[in-house]
Amino acid sequence: MELQLKDRVALVTGGTRDVGRQIALTLAAEGASVAVHYQSSEADAKEVVAEIEANGGKARPYQADVADHASVQGLVKSIVADFGGLNIMVNNAGLAIRKPFKDTTPEEWRRQIDVNLLGAIQLCHEAAPHLEKGGHGRIVAIVGDSSRVGESGLSIVGAARAGVIVLMKSLARELGRNGVTANTVSLGLVETGHDPKWLEANREKLIRFYPVRRLGQADDVAPTVALLASPRSGWI
Repeated sequence: MELQLKDRVALVTGGTRDVGRQIALTLAAEGASVAVHYQSSEADAKEVVAEIEANGGKARPYQADVADHASVQGLVKSIVADFGGLNIMVNNAGLAIRKPFKDTTPEEWRRQIDVNLLGAIQLCHEAAPHLEKGGHGRIVAIVGDSSRVGESGLSIVGAARAGVIVLMKSLARELGRNGVTANTVSLGLVETGHDPKWLEANREKLIRFYPVRRLGQADDVAPTVALLASPRSGWI
């Protein structure tokens, strides 16, 4: 299926590694110009951009702290100035501190809420006017399944990203009249980004949760995001 992403501009936050990296590469392969966001891993962002360009695509790296409003404003302003617009907002950047709830600290609560929830709010708020302009804007938020069903050790990030789910539902209603869709992709356990030793020690126990009897890969996720980001998903 041709996803018709040529001439679309996409921002992928946290686009340097694992799922975010694969999303950026997939959107570019489908024809989109991609703004690859990073907070501290400039070398990784440049590597993703170089891979996209080597395959004939268009991309640029952009640094920002999604928890900082001024930084997010500058990010979106720069993308629009460089590419001439913004059509697709993929909110993938996140922070998870796995720890028993009773051992967590107010500083850890604040940082996870600021990155995961406030960051999504700020990004969507800055992107929304640009997404509405073309009448076919797309917002896709990536969350972990802890935000949908809960998970021991991830109470704070789960609560923050549960807020993102409601944000997407609300924006779908509010922005839909202007052709903008907003969707959430809730991930099970994706293998990349986790400690390989922990995964191998627990693999047999973990795969019992999945009917296909395997863990997810980054390239299991990216095609779904690309579909949701495309004109083909206008009724989703």
